[in-house]
Amino acid sequence: MTVATLRAAFVGLAVLGLAACQSTASAPPAPQPVAAAPQQGSYVTRPDFRLPEGAGCIGELARFRAVMDNDLATGHVNREVHGRVMADLRGPEAACAAGRAGEASAGLRAVKQRYGYPS
Repeated sequence: MTVATLRAAFVGLAVLGLAACQSTASAPPAPQPVAAAPQQGSYVTRPDFRLPEGAGCIGELARFRAVMDNDLATGHVNREVHGRVMADLRGPEAACAAGRAGEASAGLRAVKQRYGYPS
């Protein structure tokens, strides 16, 4: 092979390589419709989820229960863990019902920390 033949072959390969890099733009895929109500284990909070309102330890406990129920429904915690958290909340709930708000808040913080939730 001569140098000219090698050069022509090289140029031909380079042109083919560049042509392969060129692609035609296609339309982006259409967005998928959002499901109306995710099933358990879907890892997505329902769009109508709202934290309960309320002041003091009653409101704090209600909001954490709602978060835990949502985490169970979305699969972020399993039924066993959810049950343990609910059992651990009985102490803070009893303290709150008895008017011992400080004790209830401290107990709730302890439960949250035990299970890795921000307090």
